[in-house]
Amino acid sequence: MGKLGFPEIALILVIALLIFGPSKLSGVGRGLGEGIRNFKNAMRDDSPDSEHKK
Repeated sequence: MGKLGFPEIALILVIALLIFGPSKLSGVGRGLGEGIRNFKNAMRDDSPDSEHKK
């Protein structure tokens, strides 16, 4: 319980495609990817090792 398998992910993608449409879905995916990338960079910059280098 609590784990997403392929059928669940496929269902979520189909519902998202119906709601947003193909053109907006690519923009949503791009924005989500950029957000994750920025979050990872922020976490890397806030590490204790980076404080000693300043």
